[in-house]
Amino acid sequence: MWDFEIGRTLGIVARTWPFVLFRMVVYFGITIAYIAATGMGAGVGYGTGHILGEGGGPVTFALWGGIIGFGLVSAAVYWIREYILYIVKAGHIAVMVHLIEGREVPGGQSQIAYARQVVTQRFAEANILFVLDQLIKGVLRAITGLLGGIAAFVPIPGLSGLVKFFNAVIRMSLTYVDEIILGYNIRTDSAAPFDTARQGVVLYAQNGKTMLKNALWLSILMWGLALVVFLTTLAPAAAVLYAMPGELAGWGFVLAIVFTWAFSAAFIEPFCIAALMQVYFTAIEGQTPDPEWDQRLSETSKQFRELKDKASAPFGGWAGAPAS
Repeated sequence: MWDFEIGRTLGIVARTWPFVLFRMVVYFGITIAYIAATGMGAGVGYGTGHILGEGGGPVTFALWGGIIGFGLVSAAVYWIREYILYIVKAGHIAVMVHLIEGREVPGGQSQIAYARQVVTQRFAEANILFVLDQLIKGVLRAITGLLGGIAAFVPIPGLSGLVKFFNAVIRMSLTYVDEIILGYNIRTDSAAPFDTARQGVVLYAQNGKTMLKNALWLSILMWGLALVVFLTTLAPAAAVLYAMPGELAGWGFVLAIVFTWAFSAAFIEPFCIAALMQVYFTAIEGQTPDPEWDQRLSETSKQFRELKDKASAPFGGWAGAPAS
């Protein structure tokens, strides 16, 4: 079925409990911000509607106030995404990589400081890691296409809609490729992150079917658990918003989605990343990047060509990297 060990993976995540708590603070804090901003926006809109007494009255103003509040928090989350990647995600991955490799890591809050030091040594600034992350994400479509997707196995006329659906599922299952390549960067103690990422992407592609099989299993487990969380939180979310001004109970659906996202980011995502890194590190053991796959990705992906350009720049695309 799958090639990772559930017990070992849970143990790795459990040993990184400071980061799990850190993730809870960050992502559930974002959820609370959504609730507060939506409620405050609705309250202000409701009061404004009473004062103006036009344009649909307080209910319409409350609805638009809630939408504006929700939008403001979404914009803030968008602007801090580099910080979340650099401090939360990359740090957690660094610690999990070291645990997978059998290295000792500190416990308690010092684990976060230790991880930040590891990440800073590899990526001097957050924007370097963010650019690298975006380039790797851009290569995913090329990898999916080169692996053939489900269409290669369902050559039946008239099933184009079903084929598109399954290919979309495959693309979703590749969500954590950028995190895996980041883990590979940290594992190799690379001082040239763009060049190492290029190699890591090629190694992923040439082991694509093994990785895809495990990613699909993890996607099924992840979606199943996320659905349970969503259904469990839908009624409480609606109840919270029902107590707010205006007709906001319908936003309970949106709030439940946000809470499910926060739960997934805090608990499910680390498990998936740890599991896939185990599979990836085992699969590539003793391998070197295949030049044929390098050529295929160069021909089909603009982002991969840009990754290679940055890799060929001085110090592997990182001006701050020390000379070897």
